[in-house]
Amino acid sequence: MARCGLSGLALAIIAGAALIASGTATAQYPAKAVRIVVPATAGDGSDVLGRTLGKAMGELLGQTFVIENRPGAGGSIGADTVAKAAPDGYTIFLGNGSSHGVTPGLYAKLPYDSINDFAPIGLIASAANVLVVNAAMPANSYADFARIAREQPGKVTIASAGNGSLSHLSVELLKSAARIDLLHVPYKGAAPGVTDVTAGQVQAMIINIPTVLPLIKAGKLRALAVTSARRAATLPDAPTLAESGLAGYETLAWFGLLAPARTPPEVVATLHQTLQKALARTEVREALARMGADASGIGPAEFGGFIKSEIAKYSRVIRDAGIKVD
Repeated sequence: MARCGLSGLALAIIAGAALIASGTATAQYPAKAVRIVVPATAGDGSDVLGRTLGKAMGELLGQTFVIENRPGAGGSIGADTVAKAAPDGYTIFLGNGSSHGVTPGLYAKLPYDSINDFAPIGLIASAANVLVVNAAMPANSYADFARIAREQPGKVTIASAGNGSLSHLSVELLKSAARIDLLHVPYKGAAPGVTDVTAGQVQAMIINIPTVLPLIKAGKLRALAVTSARRAATLPDAPTLAESGLAGYETLAWFGLLAPARTPPEVVATLHQTLQKALARTEVREALARMGADASGIGPAEFGGFIKSEIAKYSRVIRDAGIKVD
């Protein structure tokens, strides 16, 4: 009996020591460099944001934040890397509206669960897209655009950055909400689509504001409405689509930080608090302004709910429109 009691005591001591060691490790976080996986190529807007944010967070925590670019497959390659990483806070993901909004409904079999394999840290920022038309199109408002589309069903052309892209999903949501028939013209990226809309080869496009803002200011494109719930600071005269008659319409380009599931809550809290402090820094706000984005910083629980709503919204649009990736 004494021997059993001693064994139990020994086990208790071992367990207590392990708990203390674990707590110490968490308290010391981060004790080494943190890797931010970015699902984009070097030089892309989200890559620049990741580097700016990583530098700020690294300075605040006294450790280096290293960017690792893992582009491809709508962000799923980068997301898979993080989903399978050790849940210790040393590998985190710069997710976006594609990786954790569109992609889960677009790809039938992902090697991870977009919700259950991640621990949300916080929403970094979101940005409105804008519905633009070629300057020669006789539409000065969304109402004009919708009227023309109804008068010419299936003939008004609208570009996107490619099948399954956020700009494509915004088009399909517009068609469904407005009950108008538009001819979708997919491109391999935003730039060639914008070029053809500017040249008048295609009549319209829904695209992020910074890409077309110079063309709008030059009078080569006309902004009819933005896709956010409230007006964009960079285009204050452009009403929202909701204001224009499409109640509840909203599509956003957004960016957020996520860790692997089962990352210690204390580590997630540290990262979220550091993110909030970084978002207050001038260099981070300037980077977001160049992207036409507004800083957010909402916490893990609210961000997790937002991700679920984005996946549900776009999965429904993808299913109803029968969208398939090339």
